[in-house]
Amino acid sequence: MSILIDETTRAIVQGITGAEGRFHTARMLEDGTEIVGGVTPGKGGQTVEGVPVFDTVADAVSETGASASILFVPPASAADAIMEAAEAGVELIVCITEGIPIRDILVARRYVGLVGSKLVGPNTPGLISPGKSKLGVMAAHIHRPGRIGIVSRSGTLAYEVVHQLTALDIGQSTCIGIGGDPIGGLTFSEILVLFEDDSQTDGMVLIGEIGGSAEEDAADLIGDRIRKPVVGFVAGRTAPSNRRMGHAGAIITRGSGAAAAKISALRAACVTVVDNPAEIGSAVASKLSG
Repeated sequence: MSILIDETTRAIVQGITGAEGRFHTARMLEDGTEIVGGVTPGKGGQTVEGVPVFDTVADAVSETGASASILFVPPASAADAIMEAAEAGVELIVCITEGIPIRDILVARRYVGLVGSKLVGPNTPGLISPGKSKLGVMAAHIHRPGRIGIVSRSGTLAYEVVHQLTALDIGQSTCIGIGGDPIGGLTFSEILVLFEDDSQTDGMVLIGEIGGSAEEDAADLIGDRIRKPVVGFVAGRTAPSNRRMGHAGAIITRGSGAAAAKISALRAACVTVVDNPAEIGSAVASKLSG
């Protein structure tokens, strides 16, 4: 099984006629994703990789029955595109775009919640259920179907973990990048609950980083709600305070967001937190054998 997407997911691509939209539409089709439409205002009636293009999300959903959308839309218009998808009844919205103004994404996230859609991102590599569907930019060939769920703030570290697990013949149910921006959609906690309730996910990997309180919130949830084994890693132990470190959300402010506090909270919730990302695969293998 998988969470959020599977082989039945029908998706549209917003911004499909742009260079990134075209390129990744082709890759997602190659990886088995059912892309049923694309959206670019003023380009309706065209096709990209054999996929019909519509002027609006509402038209695309009406004609194709799509339930998911992935956005390759510039930062200035991405929040509006998210809200357009939500207004059209799209259940899952994946926003690859980074650099969306915080005021804009705050409005978009609130609207998505009001209408009951789910948002992954922004600033995310997306998600993949190996062998079933991919809505994102990750390399599908390093993944393999299996029973470990992965949720990460870092796309690069997620790829490293997948590579380790695949090399150990441990497959993945779904791998999700929640994005590194300070304001985003689905959280660690929400995704962990989905994995916990998935009968074909046996364990989870949580990859966090400095900044914010998402990892501490997840630790509280794990202690109360999660019974499946969780292996964790928190990046940024040596990062200085009050300095942005790559991701917009990866900044330690005075008294909060430091790696040590996150690690302590996760370990208190019985998460196996490793000190080196190279140890994640072997830690998962040990948990499964135990």
